[in-house]
Amino acid sequence: MTVAPRLSVNVNKVATLRNSRSGQVPNVVRAAQACVSAGAGGITVHPRADGRHITTHDVRVLNTAFAGLWGEGLEFNIEGDPRPDWMALVSQIRPAQATLVPVRPGEITSQAGWNPAADGQIVAHAVAQLRPLGIRVSVFVDPNQEAVRFAKACGADRVELYTEPFAQAFQQGKTSCEGSFDRYAQAARLAHELGLGVNAGHDLDRHNLIVFRNLPHLDEVSIGHAIWAEALFHGIDHVVCDYLALLAADPH
Repeated sequence: MTVAPRLSVNVNKVATLRNSRSGQVPNVVRAAQACVSAGAGGITVHPRADGRHITTHDVRVLNTAFAGLWGEGLEFNIEGDPRPDWMALVSQIRPAQATLVPVRPGEITSQAGWNPAADGQIVAHAVAQLRPLGIRVSVFVDPNQEAVRFAKACGADRVELYTEPFAQAFQQGKTSCEGSFDRYAQAARLAHELGLGVNAGHDLDRHNLIVFRNLPHLDEVSIGHAIWAEALFHGIDHVVCDYLALLAADPH
């Protein structure tokens, strides 16, 4: 029996809205609880150095709020670049998964995976520090074989395939979409052959996920922006349930 990919809901957007005013409205913990109540198998956060959305305090509060619930059925995924304060936070929290994501100057959101030619030392050093703590480490990579082999060489447990290029190809039509999907499938198959798990995230939504859910060996998708955008009109419980059903549906 095929197991549906885990849906980890990124709650950064809730914090972005909250930070536009003082106070705790909307409340990040309440938002995460609504996602979990609807069946989400994970909560993802990305505490950036500038605190533009999720803060270090949020990470600690979320971890405490779900104490006793974290486990096989519900995982905490903390994303970020391995700067000293992020590494200290993750080492203390010890989430099920830490996803190493590069941060480029001036970016609004992530724009690419790690550069295999330039980033090997920093990624390998972070992996070597986190894995002995019992944390599964995923490395954010572009969908190509060089990047997958890079993640393996750095000692990672998983790759997270950066899916914005696929989302753009999907919008361009069937030919572009099929060509892009094939590149991701090749990367996923290689990752599996090398013993790496396969995650994916960035600009996935209910439309392109109908195709992307067929990716070989897909373990997890992390989705934030699309889910919260839809939740404004339909409610978070309804939207999370829809995405779970989409991921579980038999594509054939």
